[in-house]
Amino acid sequence: MARDVRLMATTLEEIAKQAGVSRSTVSRVINNHPNVDQETRQHVLSVVETLNYQPNIAARGLAAGRTHILGLVIPTGVSALFTDPYFPLLIQGVASACNAHDHSVMLWLAEPEFDRQTVRRILQGGLIEGVILASALTDDPMMDALLKRNLPFVLVGRHPSDSQVSYIDVDNRNSAREMVAYLLRLGYERVATIAGPQNMIAGVDRLQGYLVALRDRRVTPDPQLIIEADFTEEGGHMAMQRLLPLAPDAVFVASDAMAVGVLRALREAGKRVPEDIAIAGFDDMPFAARTDPPLTTVRQPIQRLGFLAAETLIDMINYPDAAPRRIVLPTELVIRASCGSLLPR
Repeated sequence: MARDVRLMATTLEEIAKQAGVSRSTVSRVINNHPNVDQETRQHVLSVVETLNYQPNIAARGLAAGRTHILGLVIPTGVSALFTDPYFPLLIQGVASACNAHDHSVMLWLAEPEFDRQTVRRILQGGLIEGVILASALTDDPMMDALLKRNLPFVLVGRHPSDSQVSYIDVDNRNSAREMVAYLLRLGYERVATIAGPQNMIAGVDRLQGYLVALRDRRVTPDPQLIIEADFTEEGGHMAMQRLLPLAPDAVFVASDAMAVGVLRALREAGKRVPEDIAIAGFDDMPFAARTDPPLTTVRQPIQRLGFLAAETLIDMINYPDAAPRRIVLPTELVIRASCGSLLPR
């Protein structure tokens, strides 16, 4: 059966005028309809090439049942997208995989409720084949919308409860535990943490890793040494100002972006890092090696997370009956001067 792939009407009409044929003949040629003689077909195609017209790719995909378009939904505002270095790296990974597999990606920022409503309408429009939901909230309404829509989707970050949801993640809990255990082995006794948001799985898991590391060494967690922030530099700055009167000797910061704010707060207070207080972060962003002092941190493969999220989603679309995909990538402790391990203690 022929697939009716349409150009804009003016495009068809102009091609028809230039070729001296009817609009319907142009439509049949463009859609590769068999009922066109070879001479006319070649003539129309030569006009199409001369005028450099392209068929509507979205319409072609919709007609064929495939659009090769993935949606990337990031539950944040525009300002956070451009101030948090995590998201550009993730987007690069998703885009690289889409390019490698001849797919396109559409990006939505979905923090305000009206944006989320727009995304829901787009989900129902049939344009996209699947969705990557990045940094999902534990109570994110987008999750419910995706489950009800029965559209293939992958989370970047594990789902806390649904065993049927596919995700790509790192082991945030054990990575944080290893970093805090390292600080404790260095001899620090009052290890605080600036945790990420507790409505995000990464924030929850990294705080749990901190608590497990303390309990492993029979250290009773002090609730005053646990400050929740928002994964931003300013959030880290304000959290460190709250911690300063409590005199911790080390701080595990749940993101490198927050750690930059921590270092700024310590400079303003006249505190030396690591001589007065040790700092460790999480992410190993490109700037982590250039902070003063260079930041000890947990390296996670952010671009790889994005790349595998897109590849996994494409595979789910091609093989919809397969079991849920669960991929957990390794991390690495990157030891630099900020934790004091390079100094005699």
